[in-house]
Amino acid sequence: MITTPTKRLREIDFLRGMAIILVLLRHKYLFPFTTNMGWIGVDLFFTLSGFLVSGLLFKEYLRFGDIHPKRFLIRRGFKIYPIYYLFYAFYLIPIFLADNFSLKGFLSDMLFVQNYVIGWGYAYPASWSLAVEEHFYVGLSLILWWGIKYKTTNRMHYEKQIKRGLTAERILCSILCTCLILRLASNLMFPDQDARHTTMTHLRMDSLIAGVFISYLYYFKRAKLVSVFYTYKKRLFALAGIGLIWTPFIDPIPSFFVKTIGFTLLYVSFGIILIYFITTPRVNEHINRIFGSVTVDLISKIGYCSYSIYVIHTLANYLSYEVYSNLNIAYNHYIDFLLATSASVICGMLMTYYVEDYFLKIRNRYFPSRVQ
Repeated sequence: MITTPTKRLREIDFLRGMAIILVLLRHKYLFPFTTNMGWIGVDLFFTLSGFLVSGLLFKEYLRFGDIHPKRFLIRRGFKIYPIYYLFYAFYLIPIFLADNFSLKGFLSDMLFVQNYVIGWGYAYPASWSLAVEEHFYVGLSLILWWGIKYKTTNRMHYEKQIKRGLTAERILCSILCTCLILRLASNLMFPDQDARHTTMTHLRMDSLIAGVFISYLYYFKRAKLVSVFYTYKKRLFALAGIGLIWTPFIDPIPSFFVKTIGFTLLYVSFGIILIYFITTPRVNEHINRIFGSVTVDLISKIGYCSYSIYVIHTLANYLSYEVYSNLNIAYNHYIDFLLATSASVICGMLMTYYVEDYFLKIRNRYFPSRVQ
């Protein structure tokens, strides 16, 4: 049996922190290149979520030989829904003040289908990515549950499929290729639907599946993963650099390249970085030497609170701009960025420690994890 520590990993929180900082840079102007490249933070979140969430299910399977999708989804719900629904109300205030309420938009946000109904989120535009992740959580847990049940009840037929080469690696690779093909087809057939190409789950889930692929290798074929990575480490890092170097120079929304091949390059690059973080001994010492331990600690703390920061940050952006408008003072985008970012981080931390943690304690009391 593979044993893996269940405590929080500082290095993974550091990656989360980098992801949310990129998102903050995207949604509040600082420099042109930070606005251009900030959106890749969402793709980093996707890859990390795919790895971490599937890892929970893989660890459960390794320990018990099965998974409980109902318990898993309830536990994810306690993590996602309280913060989302409680603070969503604040996003409705500007809409009501402008007398611009849409029941269709509201319900799509409530049911996490806004990426198909609206494109972006309705009251909370960045919520489209939460919809993608919700669809992923449900789909992954049910598919894995069915796969394990099928393997148990149809053992002979399952073994025949394995002999024919229908392995997990090939299935995951097929999904990744299918997503890219669907993106190409969608962009060619509907060139004006920029939001849909950016947000629809079946066009974006490959970043999450890439995380699942890494998680599968990590938990079931770790020696092979480590061997291949360190054999080709320099080449892989060069590939990761090529996959990211263009991001400061291209506005993603109108770009055909970004909405097709670009998304693929990102999950490949972030996947390589993630493998480095999870396979390198004493990786925290490495990142401390590069960034400094104080900086890494701060970014990791921000990463721990990244979900709450993500939920509140566009409201903080709106309010910071309103402060300038109501005070009738000269606008300075540097000060605006500092105000909005500071407010997002501080509010997000308070939300994490006083709201999210409260509901997680209830979750852990009534729906404890099977894998401690």
